Amino acid sequence: MAQMDEGARAGAGGHVAAAADAPRLAPAAHEWLAADLRAALGAESVLTAPADLVAYGFDASFLEAAPDIVALPHTPEQVAQAARIATAAGAPVVARGSGTGLCGGAVPIRGGVVISTARLNHIRQIDAANRRATVEPGVINVELSQAARPYGLYYAPDPASQRISTIGGNVATNAGGPHCLALGATAAHILAVQVALASGELLWLGDENGVQNAPGLDLMGALIGSEGTLAIVTQIVTRLLPLPESVRTLLAIFPDIATGSQTVSAIIGAGIVPSALEMMDRVICQAIERAFHAGYPEDAGSVLLIEVDGPRELVEAQAARIAAICATTGARETRVARTEAERAALWKGRKGAAAALGQITSSFYLQDAVVPRSRLPRIMERVEAIGAEYGLLIPNVFHAGDGNLHPNMVFDRRKPGDIERVMRAGNDLLRACVDLGGMVSGEHGIGLEKRDAMRYVFSARDLAAMAQLRLAFDPRELFNPDKIFPESAACLEASAPIGLRGGINAWFC
Repeated sequence: MAQMDEGARAGAGGHVAAAADAPRLAPAAHEWLAADLRAALGAESVLTAPADLVAYGFDASFLEAAPDIVALPHTPEQVAQAARIATAAGAPVVARGSGTGLCGGAVPIRGGVVISTARLNHIRQIDAANRRATVEPGVINVELSQAARPYGLYYAPDPASQRISTIGGNVATNAGGPHCLALGATAAHILAVQVALASGELLWLGDENGVQNAPGLDLMGALIGSEGTLAIVTQIVTRLLPLPESVRTLLAIFPDIATGSQTVSAIIGAGIVPSALEMMDRVICQAIERAFHAGYPEDAGSVLLIEVDGPRELVEAQAARIAAICATTGARETRVARTEAERAALWKGRKGAAAALGQITSSFYLQDAVVPRSRLPRIMERVEAIGAEYGLLIPNVFHAGDGNLHPNMVFDRRKPGDIERVMRAGNDLLRACVDLGGMVSGEHGIGLEKRDAMRYVFSARDLAAMAQLRLAFDPRELFNPDKIFPESAACLEASAPIGLRGGINAWFC
């Protein structure tokens, strides 16, 4: 999803203050660690001035905590060197891309060293014959598709933040996007990753030559979505897909959210899986129109933005069937984009929806949770009830086809207690989604913000098994500490150890 607006972030500055009294580097340790990093990377690639560090202390969430040092390597080898030097000194290490994460995943809650991969921004190879590319983690998502287009290829995962988010960051959270409904999220399009371990070793997971179904444990699968807690991604081999022969983009207009939600299941139940199936409510449509004049009706209760692609004959047939289904379920109108310019305008509006909310508010909390798509009508009723209970306006824009919700909870950052109120409302939404068989995140990740919500869906034994894998990669837990898992102060109960030294309780308590 798109990055949260600056007003929302600034208004929540320091909301989670756990970093304030976390251990920091002692002055002497700070001095010699910075000196060692400068010797390895060059003086211009190590930042220590407070004014420089501020920019690396937050992402697009409510959370912020300044690092002690920022390292700006240019190569995978330099990433590995920086990781080795920092961990040898016992310093926490947080990898950072372009800082568009929404859950505090890149916030250095314990200080230490932030290793930015922004300067590793080269597309190393586009192998058209084998439909793959090798890129560095700092490559901006949309730039890969732009580079592949002359070969008739593209990179499928397209988060709404794709013009600013990096592929390395997308790998860290297993980011999705509107066009992941039929094709799968980031994990489905990664063939191999090179990573830097806490020890300073560089290691390939998967097969860098693109060989699929290799024997052995799928360690690459474990790494994707691990949010920098296992290793730092330094190179990525991605799958590229052929550009479709034909594309049709439809905008179905409904009187209310319930009717639009029911139509989602009707379309997929008819055996059609569009390449994209997005929903927006009235407030979002109004904001988009005021910001972009993209062609969205401001009086609609909800709209579905639906796209099908593939062979021309199939696309025409599917578009006609979808229009007929929408008419049957209660759409007042279904429009088809007549030109590429109209299609581009609709997608510009959809992907700029979060930014467009700046037309009506300076502060909002963008949530991310999932329910089975057949339960969309029920969860939307719950969203409305939560808004009423907490006195919040909650505009909705989401990946309806896979049930991935993105309610935007509007609040006033200047009003005392409003941040806490909106966070409580967000937590209630997560619980409601889990009660309906869903998950606490669909693509934004867990980070710091949602780590305690992991208890809603995973048992203590589940979490301990994940933690054991983490220890295998990073025995000292210096890579992105305090992320993903519930904080250890809240001891997790389990009946028996599963191989951790001292047992599960000893590790978590």
